[in-house]
Amino acid sequence: MKISWYHLQSFFTAPLNKEQVLDRLTMAGLEVESAAPLTKDFSGIVVAQVLSCVKHPDADKLSLCQVNLGSGEEVTIVCGANNVEAGVKVPCAMVGASLPDGFSIAARKMRGITSYGMLCSASELGLDYGVDGLLILADDAPVGMNIRDYLDLNDTIIELKITPNRADCLSYSGLARECSALVGAELKPEAPLTDYLTKPATGLSLSVEAPEACPHYLG
Repeated sequence: MKISWYHLQSFFTAPLNKEQVLDRLTMAGLEVESAAPLTKDFSGIVVAQVLSCVKHPDADKLSLCQVNLGSGEEVTIVCGANNVEAGVKVPCAMVGASLPDGFSIAARKMRGITSYGMLCSASELGLDYGVDGLLILADDAPVGMNIRDYLDLNDTIIELKITPNRADCLSYSGLARECSALVGAELKPEAPLTDYLTKPATGLSLSVEAPEACPHYLG
């Protein structure tokens, strides 16, 4: 089972010691098989907003964009993505940025016009989002914010080997309770069970057709 360390941490009132938690889980029989960064290392990429977008005068498949990087000035960036347009917010690798594959961004001329950065797709950030073209961000994404912080890319993905007798740890809430018991960390208060029981029904109906085999069904 793979989990997000950030999401597990959100169940607690104070930060956990990751190394201590992973060690205690393994010693308790919930073996930690791996703990790896969510993405490869990269730097210099921020949330940017495309202010204007026109066709490159000397290239049909390129666009000439004026981009706000949150630094108080606009920069010109030449972009070849088919989904770039004025108003969108996207990740932008600034001059001096380093991409996950080790490629460094520098100001360079593209068909006679200098481009001061690169607008990024998900794959260029090392993410498998299955999206063609630029990674379009939410309208309320803060311009200038480090993209690693905005997308929680500093997270660690932990793979656990859960044995059949520990089905209680096959959920974040169950695993959080186990971690709380192992390291003495305080959990955030959970909503009372009555809050869930009194919510409107979803409209799902079922019937037990083999009551001898399944005398009681809960969903």
